[in-house]
Amino acid sequence: MSTETTVGEICQVMDRAYPPHLAESWDSVGLICGRREAPVRQVAFALDCTDEVAEAAVAAGVDMLIVHHPLLLRGVDSVAADTPKGRILHSLIESGIALFAAHTNADSARPGVNDKLAELVGITPGRPLAPKPGPGRHLWGVHVPAEHVDKLKQALFAAGAGRIGNYSECVFEISGTGQFKPEPGADPTDGEVGQTYRDDELRIQFVAKPGDKQALLDAVYTHHPYEEPAFDITELADATPLEQAYGLGRIGQLPEPMSLREFTQQVADGLPATSWGVRAAGDPDKRVQTVAVASGAGDGFIDVAAKLGADVFVTSDLRHHPVDEHLRVSDMAIIDTAHWASEFPWTAQAEEIVRRETGVETTVITVRTDPWTVSAESAHGA
Repeated sequence: MSTETTVGEICQVMDRAYPPHLAESWDSVGLICGRREAPVRQVAFALDCTDEVAEAAVAAGVDMLIVHHPLLLRGVDSVAADTPKGRILHSLIESGIALFAAHTNADSARPGVNDKLAELVGITPGRPLAPKPGPGRHLWGVHVPAEHVDKLKQALFAAGAGRIGNYSECVFEISGTGQFKPEPGADPTDGEVGQTYRDDELRIQFVAKPGDKQALLDAVYTHHPYEEPAFDITELADATPLEQAYGLGRIGQLPEPMSLREFTQQVADGLPATSWGVRAAGDPDKRVQTVAVASGAGDGFIDVAAKLGADVFVTSDLRHHPVDEHLRVSDMAIIDTAHWASEFPWTAQAEEIVRRETGVETTVITVRTDPWTVSAESAHGA
């Protein structure tokens, strides 16, 4: 277990996994309270930061709480300790617990909330329902004397260089001759002021995420032997295949067709149990195989899912009229789950990422924050 990891470093891990630029314009993600320089020994994960979750985090003695739903998404006039949100913040701050949220950026990221939901209902997550342009990539070219190239490459790799899909430390090297003439005031590592200098150099080329630019610049200036390193950065167009693109929702195929009735039960069995349960709209005997999912409140994607050819759409928080109006014009079935059930499984995904990247202790707070606590069926039957 690392004893030197800080809140800021955990934030960086989360931001790499769930890039903030993927968040919707109305959203508010990132660090909510806490000092970035504070040490972290244990991190807890939950979907919501309710009073009960905050109490569980305090009781567990964690240093940081990571949630999906931002505590301060809607504006408040006060965070006094006698207000609902203020009470939670005071409890966390007084216990030295930092609070961080990854919301719609985690919905759109890959892997993210929607990928986890897709896997749980039985499909391999394919294209998003609402694709977002990726962050693109930068192509770097750095010139360095051959005897110093290995040391510089390792520093660049540690800062994020050369990661392509499931491959790391990807780099292309070109041999050549470097030339420069140190002018008065220079302090050259090689050569002398006023004299032209030539020597063998390598140009190392690699791709990197735009978000890693500052870390890579720091690595170049810290580990390059020259006073003035020669390098260039070119912005590349986003060429991410649609099946791998960022964005809200996912669509994919079941291994074999099944009835809507059977698939609804499969969804219920795959997701965490709630009093709300799972309900479906459509012909119970309809055969379904192409499945669209959208975690959380997804009624805005009903038409999109239908146009993409989905046989059934799985989402949450559905209202009577949008579903009724949809069924008048389309035979795509709809499955409605509890909002909490569709998103809580993400906490295990985020926990695994933080534990793997930092080595700190992690725990998932299993408090069911779904607000619905009682359900009943009419004694008169459906």
